Amino acid sequence: MIKILTREQLAKTIDQTLLNPLATPKEVEHLCINAKKEHFAAVVVNPTNVVQAVKILGATDVKVCSVIGYPLGANTIETKIFESRDCVKKGAGELDVVINLGAVKNGDYGYIERELSVLVNMIRREQIAEYNRHINIKIIIETGILSRDEVKKVSSIVERSGADFIKTSTGFGAKGVELDDVRLIREVVTRNIGVKASGGIRTFEDAQALIDAGATRLGTSSGINIIKEYSTIFDK
Repeated sequence: MIKILTREQLAKTIDQTLLNPLATPKEVEHLCINAKKEHFAAVVVNPTNVVQAVKILGATDVKVCSVIGYPLGANTIETKIFESRDCVKKGAGELDVVINLGAVKNGDYGYIERELSVLVNMIRREQIAEYNRHINIKIIIETGILSRDEVKKVSSIVERSGADFIKTSTGFGAKGVELDDVRLIREVVTRNIGVKASGGIRTFEDAQALIDAGATRLGTSSGINIIKEYSTIFDK
């Protein structure tokens, strides 16, 4: 069943993203200004850009999200803990965390459970004790390199961890999100956890198809274009 969102609802599914390591402060500023204008759900920036983004967006309804263990997921758990704490202390309200992909491919799901348990429990504990705000945790599983069975197993682990979202892709992998990725995740998890689709989402048609498949967030650098296309179609 096709669900057509309002312009405001569509905007609140979008995480406007700038993760180019060569991004300049001017580009980050432009990203934030556009996100503020359109009332997107969040901007996603590299850790080094969190402070600047928070200065621009701190008093708005747009959250600042940063990435942990990005883009390969091969950092140690201790390193991911440090990155997470550092980003949140600098003002990030959301974290997109890449799991240890090598552990998944090796079938070491016990490692994935430990990694996510430590990270999620640490963030949940400290958000109460120190941050006084909910930190959205999105776990990137990189569907483009996983088998269907691996996607199912990892998705179940992510939901059990208490994370807020399963995110399909980094955008730096072999391929971006496909509709079947979202559908497969939704077969496994409940509606208690969100699904963030990312990688290769460039048009309103892409966005609508992914929402219909079960995505509740969209990670894209084309948010402005998607909203413009929506307005062309519906705002008449």
